[in-house]
Amino acid sequence: FSNQYTEEEARKLGVVGWVKNTRQGTVTGQVQGPEDKVNAMKSWLSKVGSPSSRIDRTSFSNEKEISKLDFSGFSTRY
Repeated sequence: FSNQYTEEEARKLGVVGWVKNTRQGTVTGQVQGPEDKVNAMKSWLSKVGSPSSRIDRTSFSNEKEISKLDFSGFSTRY
């Protein structure tokens, strides 16, 4: 899973947060922004992803409204 594409898509959509590849071959992360932009990012993560990725299943949890963003951009964590 190439996080470069995920970062680019996040910037294009205007969401902030982070993404990380796990040792189990999955991807975890956090996305924040206006609801419509977050939904667009979720759709991209579920259906498109990076060119070399294979998406078997997506799971989104801990969704809630926040008063301010915790992140100033979108980054990859290692």
